[in-house]
Amino acid sequence: MALAIGSRMVAFKLKNVDGKMITADDLSRGKQATVIIFSCNHCPYVLAWEDRMIQLGNSYGPCGVAFALINANDPAKYPEDSYPEMVKRAKAKNYPFPYLHDEDQSVARAYGATRTPEVFLFDAQGMLRYHGRIDDNYEDPSRVRSQELKDSLVAVLAGQTPSVSETPVVGCTVKWR
Repeated sequence: MALAIGSRMVAFKLKNVDGKMITADDLSRGKQATVIIFSCNHCPYVLAWEDRMIQLGNSYGPCGVAFALINANDPAKYPEDSYPEMVKRAKAKNYPFPYLHDEDQSVARAYGATRTPEVFLFDAQGMLRYHGRIDDNYEDPSRVRSQELKDSLVAVLAGQTPSVSETPVVGCTVKWR
């Protein structure tokens, strides 16, 4: 079961694609909000939303929002989700945020993540304020009518409660060992 709205950010220490270890505290320290997205390389839903994730990272990073992608998929089942492939993907797409490897899947389990992409938005105090999808149309960015992550970011940055705190998560299942 996923973290409940109002839950505290779960601590972690994971390897980034640059080889450095990053903790949840490192990521969120001094930030107005922190966005954790469980992701991977191969999922068609991730690929469909990937440019929008990058755009949000580029737009809101300068506003004091930390972003991180976490890949917990089993690379034995999906070699394209291995750490070396993560490094290649982050470089190819010029990710403006860390791409972290949850090798033992403990972080995904602690968050209750079940899909990729799956969004967890925390406020400056580390409280979960939004959980769900990025927006309402993975297939066609021009047909998006509801941008839940963006709207939630705007609300949190303004010190307000998001009008929608939870949406159904749409995506591939996490590939468990």
